[in-house]
Amino acid sequence: MKYQKPSIQAFGNQAILLSWEEIIEEDLLYYLLQVKKNIQNYYIEVKVEITNTYNSLLVNYISTINNIYDEISAVEKLISVDSEQQKLQLHQFTLPVCYDEKFGLDLALLRKQNNLEISEIIQLHTQPNYTIFFTGFLPGFLYLGGLDKKLHISRKKSPRLKVEKGAVGIGEKQTGIYPQISAGGWQLIGNCPVSIFDVENKKPSPFQAGDKLNFESVSLEEYQEIKNQVEEGNYQLKKEVYEH
Repeated sequence: MKYQKPSIQAFGNQAILLSWEEIIEEDLLYYLLQVKKNIQNYYIEVKVEITNTYNSLLVNYISTINNIYDEISAVEKLISVDSEQQKLQLHQFTLPVCYDEKFGLDLALLRKQNNLEISEIIQLHTQPNYTIFFTGFLPGFLYLGGLDKKLHISRKKSPRLKVEKGAVGIGEKQTGIYPQISAGGWQLIGNCPVSIFDVENKKPSPFQAGDKLNFESVSLEEYQEIKNQVEEGNYQLKKEVYEH
């Protein structure tokens, strides 16, 4: 699928920002990732870091850009490069979530406000195969697309001062996992015992934009077993490679 050319502009003295139309859709995400791959291949001998949001790419250079006009021109040409044959190597992940009331602090609110039984909430939350659009807010926080409309609910008017690591929540049209203890205003429905971000690892997060993710419901006992395995370093993250 082809999209209109983005606006391209300098972003500070060592970055270039590419912005497309303000929409949130999976096709645009994979198009951005193909453009990102083209840019990375072009700068194979130059250190650049490229991050994406729903509709933009930020190309960060390791040092100040000497000639911004030359760099913008080079990046602009890469947008039209045919990347149809370049397959993206991505992963399908499965993460366990315990929806016990011990963790699902806002399940009762969601049940009442959205007129759903707890079992329906769990079913609706574990059914989709979510798309990881990007990470942000907190290091390792995953922005997922694909939440069922029946589960949409507004954020809290007054955020909690402390949300536990692994808390699974819903905020508006999105669902996600808190990678560390922090303040937060999402409605909490469960907890994931698997660490999704660890600064001690060579690669702190195993996830990248374009990956797929689904949740599986586990009991409180299974949750504790998995947590023990994670703490002992014996847990194997469930994932499969796929191409897009």
